[in-house]
Amino acid sequence: MKKFLIFAVAVQMLSACFMGNEAKEEAMQKERDSLQRIINEKDLELNDIMGTINVVQEGISRINEAEGRVTVADGSRESASSKEVIRENMAFIQEVMQQNRDMIAQLKDKLKKSGIQAEKLNKTIENLQAQVESQHARIQELEAELAEKDILITEQGKQIADLHRSASELAKENKDKARTMAAQEKELNAGWFVFGTKNELKEQKIIEDGEVLRGDFNKGYFTKIDIRYDRTIRLYSKNAKVLTNHPADSYSLEKNDEGQYELYVKDIEKFWGASKYLVIQVK
Repeated sequence: MKKFLIFAVAVQMLSACFMGNEAKEEAMQKERDSLQRIINEKDLELNDIMGTINVVQEGISRINEAEGRVTVADGSRESASSKEVIRENMAFIQEVMQQNRDMIAQLKDKLKKSGIQAEKLNKTIENLQAQVESQHARIQELEAELAEKDILITEQGKQIADLHRSASELAKENKDKARTMAAQEKELNAGWFVFGTKNELKEQKIIEDGEVLRGDFNKGYFTKIDIRYDRTIRLYSKNAKVLTNHPADSYSLEKNDEGQYELYVKDIEKFWGASKYLVIQVK
């Protein structure tokens, strides 16, 4: 009986020890699970922060590429298409730059709320912010250059327009002068001739009292010619006589194949120097 009691007590003691160890193991497992959850949460936060950092770095690279496509060539005129490309790139740069600045602000807030104490991570974010601000300063300078260039292009455009206007006015003036000179030259080289029967010439007062071109004759009855080019005058008559005082050796009266007279001016200066009006009597 005594042995049985001793055995029973031993069994109870062993059972109590076993249950105590099981409780401890369960408590330790809960603690490990809790720690793992904390670690997982921190990993997610860290991954989110690193992902945002990568996006900002990519944005910085995209701005650098876009900035390289915006060229400012002093004194040159941009075409409409190239100016549109510059405007599109500048709008893109402004948009991505604002996104970067917003994400850096979010990064700082996330890192602060996460409680992660990482000097290197903080330094990375500070470097990113410095890069973004440096880019911002460069873009402001570029915008100023583009604005200045737009003013230059506008001024150049006005100057060119003025030059074109002046050139157009000068061309018109020269054209008017040339037309006037041509008209004057043509007038200086103008000659007038008439041929008709004696009665016809008398009716127009070209012959009066046996004199030629002495009175108020009808100048509208004469035909105007350019003495430089019109050297042959067809008279449509088989009988012709020059009544005005033109040197005989400066012209010739010859019959054509039809037997009708034609007057040919041999010496222009000598012939028309005597008179700018030529009167020929025909039958």
